[in-house]
Amino acid sequence: MLHHPSVDSSTAAPKQAALPKKRGSYNCGRCGLPKKGHTCPSADGRPAPLVPRSGHGLRRALFSDEDRGSSALVPAPVDEEVAGTPVPEVVEEEEEEEDEVDWTEEAMILPTSCMVEVLKRLSPKELMRAAAVCRGWRGCVRRMWRSAEELRLSVSPRSQIGFVGSLLQKCSGLSRLTLRMESDVDATMLACVVFSLPNLEAFEINMTKNTVNRITGNELSRFVAEKRCLTTLKVEGCTNIGFLNISSSSLSTLWLSNLYCISKMVFKCPNLREISLDFARQENDSTDLVTMMENLGRSCPKLTNIHIASIQLCNEAVLALTSANLRCLRMLSLVLGSRITDAAVTSIVSCYTSLELLDLSGSSISDSGIRMLCKVLPETLSRLLLALCPNITSSGIQFAAVQLPLLQLIDCGMSISDTGYHYESSQEKLCPNIKRSGEYTMCQKLSTMKSQRIYQKLIIKHANLRKLSLWGCSGLDALYLNCPELNDLNLNSCTNLHPERLLLRCPNLKDIHASGCQDMLIGAIRNQVLNEFVAVENHLPCKRLADGSKRVQVPLFIQQISDGEKQKRRQMTHCIVHHV
Repeated sequence: MLHHPSVDSSTAAPKQAALPKKRGSYNCGRCGLPKKGHTCPSADGRPAPLVPRSGHGLRRALFSDEDRGSSALVPAPVDEEVAGTPVPEVVEEEEEEEDEVDWTEEAMILPTSCMVEVLKRLSPKELMRAAAVCRGWRGCVRRMWRSAEELRLSVSPRSQIGFVGSLLQKCSGLSRLTLRMESDVDATMLACVVFSLPNLEAFEINMTKNTVNRITGNELSRFVAEKRCLTTLKVEGCTNIGFLNISSSSLSTLWLSNLYCISKMVFKCPNLREISLDFARQENDSTDLVTMMENLGRSCPKLTNIHIASIQLCNEAVLALTSANLRCLRMLSLVLGSRITDAAVTSIVSCYTSLELLDLSGSSISDSGIRMLCKVLPETLSRLLLALCPNITSSGIQFAAVQLPLLQLIDCGMSISDTGYHYESSQEKLCPNIKRSGEYTMCQKLSTMKSQRIYQKLIIKHANLRKLSLWGCSGLDALYLNCPELNDLNLNSCTNLHPERLLLRCPNLKDIHASGCQDMLIGAIRNQVLNEFVAVENHLPCKRLADGSKRVQVPLFIQQISDGEKQKRRQMTHCIVHHV
């Protein structure tokens, strides 16, 4: 019990009403020392000397000095009148309760490295709110901004360019930046990036719907020239480029999408290894792809990956690319070129004999072109994409599966399609209003066409195939697969595939996509892959009697199932059928 000096009645203050209970300080109100195990020396009436606080003194938990910059709470100063009043008995009980808690200051302070790791998982807006909590958190946030290497920022329409600039200036060491623009963007954003991030290596601009990219070709070329450390550039919505002249010795990856009517394209990038040019799907596009291909082959000799998507692609453009003789080319993707025929395939296989990926989706190649590919690229080609190729049949796909042993991916979606169905839909569009008198004649024609339709069957047996895409192949009515490594099968919109003509011998299947298929087909897939139903066939071995007169089935307890068969049955249950 603390003893307090007696107060003279002449100098005593008038008696006040009892104050409400408040949580007092952990330190003595007279001498400033901690209350725990403390006897105040000022009890005899003499003022106690002020003891300077040092880092070696005892401290209570949740208390820290201002010079430490900790995020702990600092208790409020004690009122003089409250400090001078007698301490009630409740204080002793509080002290006794707190004596039971063995907390130390080291246990209450979170290390700065752990704090930075926690703050890294917050968004920029949340980080700004965290910086306003206290001085310690503000220092951690500032340290995290300085040490950040990658930033993905979504710029809303309400955000001003000044906000983005102030945010980027905090990340002077940033090397990778991705901006998701929800509003229009122009060259001001590029200038902000150039001024704030001197060591930027990868820059990407993604556009959302109803937003416009107003950056011109001269502004983009100037940006690439000023950023001498830039290695990766990806920009969407390049509809206002017009003219493009990119010159950089450090640039290795270039992606530009939505290109339209480019008058001239010049690339002077000796270290460029990957390029992707996606043009707008418009018939009046006046871009000269032949000249672009010639310049690309001369000025970028180290190209390994080329992706060009344009409806203006033709055999002449492919010949211009093959004349460059890019020896390092491994991936070639020429998409939506309906004027690309087997002649272009001949020039491709004559110059590039080390291709690992070939994408000719949307072209007009036939089974003869596939045979040429298989003849030249049997030891290197691992991914073949031939979607939207109407001249390809199931025979060509089967030939490729047999002749290309390293294949891991085959995509022939919408290639094996029902031509009669497209004819019917075109006739309905041309003559939507048929008179009542001609309905019977039209029905007769449709029934005759359905009877004359010739469906195809596909049989694939491959040891390394892992992904097969047959989406939209309405011309298939039979499918037989024996691929032990296959884990992804796409059968979306295979409307004419017969359930009784489906056989899947793929123990490692994980995902089967069957949206738009018949319910009976989905049930057959589940029956074969998931083993949800009892098999019709009885696989019990048979045995003859001693006289050889009759065959009987061996009982269940005699049949032995190997460990490998048990493991296969367990693996087959992990497959997921997507049919929504």
